[in-house]
Amino acid sequence: MISTKTTASRLRGALFTVAAALALAGCTSSPTRFYTLSAPPAAPTQTQNARLFIEVSPIALPERLARPQLVVRSSGANAGTRVDILEQERWSSPFNNELRDALASGLANRLGATDVSRSGRPTDQPVYRIAIELREFDAAPGDKVQATYGWSITRSDNAKTGACQLTVSEPVAAGIDALVLGVQRTVADAVNAIAANVNTFKSGATPVCQS
Repeated sequence: MISTKTTASRLRGALFTVAAALALAGCTSSPTRFYTLSAPPAAPTQTQNARLFIEVSPIALPERLARPQLVVRSSGANAGTRVDILEQERWSSPFNNELRDALASGLANRLGATDVSRSGRPTDQPVYRIAIELREFDAAPGDKVQATYGWSITRSDNAKTGACQLTVSEPVAAGIDALVLGVQRTVADAVNAIAANVNTFKSGATPVCQS
């Protein structure tokens, strides 16, 4: 006959073994890494213009990308039909928010403009309202990042509007760090193209879309 004391002792020993195994598994699991698209602050490309105001709308993009996890194309035999959602590799905020902040800050810096997206709009100055869509996005580690950006720019005081699209492809080395740098470069390409359109609007000419 097994005593109650012996049974309790064995149960405590089993629980301790399970707890130790869980703790060990936690210690050996890969840490989650967080990435940002925001580039380090740099001197404005153009002289600060207190009379130039931009408003960047939330970014439209495919639903599968609107998450904090990085979404990349699978390699090997499934490269054409499958994507991987990387639980341990994440943006510092959902990708649509990360992309919007990077584009808005890049445009404000590139143009020397004031971004009024989250503040009061001026009533005596035109605002260039910029709506951006990420229409296509393919991120393949060790291969390339390809993105198609579409955008429209509307001047608030006369409703003049123009629309353009840009497809860019950036080669990337192996590894997620290199992939993120590739995404940053596509953002910089889009910023340069959109800023050029805004400057054309300011001059009164019709914007010319890049190929």
